[in-house]
Amino acid sequence: MDLYVYYKVQDADTAGLQAAVIAMQAGLAAAHGVAGQLKRRPAAADGVWTWMEVYPGVARSAADRPDAAFASVLDAAVAEAGLARWISGPRHTEIFEDFPPCA
Repeated sequence: MDLYVYYKVQDADTAGLQAAVIAMQAGLAAAHGVAGQLKRRPAAADGVWTWMEVYPGVARSAADRPDAAFASVLDAAVAEAGLARWISGPRHTEIFEDFPPCA
């Protein structure tokens, strides 16, 4: 199962956020082997973008929660990177799973 984290970013803050998230995800990859992805919607709405971080394979249960160890690592990385200064509002998390293939 995969962890998706999405949030809003003002147009003026996108460059700073992008650099900080890329650096944070590089650190997570090096230290924990988690290959995060960074995405955003193709267009802003009223100068506000929706951004998304994707962390494949880090959710270990169907209880809509990421693995507790990774969640604490991610929370610490977000705080250390200072992402809150570029984000408007809360970070939202969702868990998605792949459908089993049809026979």
